[in-house]
Amino acid sequence: MPNTVTLTDRDRALLRQLRRRRASHRHAPPGEERSLGQVIADTVARAVGSWRFILIQTGLLIAWIIGNAMTGGNAWDPFPFILLNLLLSFQAAYTAPIIMMSQNRLSEIDRRHAEDDYQVNVKAELEIELLHQKIDLLREQEILALTRAVNALADKIDGKGA
Repeated sequence: MPNTVTLTDRDRALLRQLRRRRASHRHAPPGEERSLGQVIADTVARAVGSWRFILIQTGLLIAWIIGNAMTGGNAWDPFPFILLNLLLSFQAAYTAPIIMMSQNRLSEIDRRHAEDDYQVNVKAELEIELLHQKIDLLREQEILALTRAVNALADKIDGKGA
């Protein structure tokens, strides 16, 4: 009967990897360094994805249409508002890829968090497995001690009763 709990080679490798990873996280800067492009992408995505932006853009569109409709023949962009369509297409053509850049970066961050969560779960599973092995070992030792005590009592009883 073994006196210690043993780990498999796979378990030892995982624990070493987790210790290295934990040490590297301790020395990482608290805030992730972002490039200028990432800062711009996040700022644009945050601005365009807000009610403030929608309300301001709606107000500007209404003002553009009313302004052109009121001037009649002297309008800078008469109906069907081709210049307005060009500006909105230009905005959409640049805004969509910028938002995708921000979302891709956030997806990468989420993927790293999920990876870290997985590693923590694996470590927790290993720790629980080790605890189960230790409890099983303690039970075996307790049963062995109880069996010896019962045998010793039986020998005493047999010795006295004979």
